[in-house]
Amino acid sequence: MVTVIIIVVVLAVLIGVTLVVVAGVRNSKDLTQDPLAERLAEYSQRGESVSLEDIELSQPFSERVVMPFMRRLGEISARFTPQNVLEQTRIKLELAGNPGRIDASTFMILHFVAAVLLGILIFVISLFSKTFSLPIKILLVVGFTVLGYFLPDLLLKSRIDSRQKSVRKAMPDALDLLTICVEAGLGFDAAMAKVHEKWDNELALAFGRVIREIQLGKLRRDALRDMAERLGIAEMTSFVAAVVQSEMLGVSMAKVLRIQSDQMRVRRRQYAEEQAHKAPIKMIFPMGLLIFPSLMIVLLTPAALRLMGALKYFS
Repeated sequence: MVTVIIIVVVLAVLIGVTLVVVAGVRNSKDLTQDPLAERLAEYSQRGESVSLEDIELSQPFSERVVMPFMRRLGEISARFTPQNVLEQTRIKLELAGNPGRIDASTFMILHFVAAVLLGILIFVISLFSKTFSLPIKILLVVGFTVLGYFLPDLLLKSRIDSRQKSVRKAMPDALDLLTICVEAGLGFDAAMAKVHEKWDNELALAFGRVIREIQLGKLRRDALRDMAERLGIAEMTSFVAAVVQSEMLGVSMAKVLRIQSDQMRVRRRQYAEEQAHKAPIKMIFPMGLLIFPSLMIVLLTPAALRLMGALKYFS
């Protein structure tokens, strides 16, 4: 009996050692596998004779040189940047739809790169200009360098506002389509997939990402809440809360979607009226600084010339 137990233990140990060795060999192969080598193997299977250098050179210059260099600088700057600043930058990039697919540390480096490039550009231009004095040139270089530092934030803020405006404008029509699809017998996920298929805007892309996350195993309510956080719109947060609550309570989804569609249409009308009321106030500055001075010059210049001529005549 003891001999049988010893034999079983030895066999178990041998099998365990064999499995560990095989797993280690496979892991070492995976770690040493090169993505460029995979591409080369793919081209070889197609019958095309290419080299690794040709595959690398086929990529754009920005992906081969610029972006790796920026990512490296971003990794260095992340060590000296507070974590809350990186988190806030990451949230802003998510709200903007992450244009360029860059991370927070790389975006922080863009501030310094833009400041240096714009400062050098203005410095080179000032070298060939003889109109301004040296203090004015120094002031221009410093001013444009500071402007270059804040330029990425301004562009990102503009991108966030444009994206949220596009989503807010498309929400009532999207909810109408969701309501029609659900009333026709489709599930909510299939209705979102239909919106993603028919439309090509920011809201359709957001729905498409939710569908992919659900297919990867994420809960629908979690995927919808993450979408609301990525968009940062109160209307979307309210819509997601209503959908999640109806799912938990067993309320008819079609009825909830119809109510939400009517509310979104009212909110879109109210938002348009709000922007219309803001327009006269926003027009004061360009009218006072640009339009009125031009009108004064056009209208008063002939009278001023006649007055000067009359004064010369009497003198």
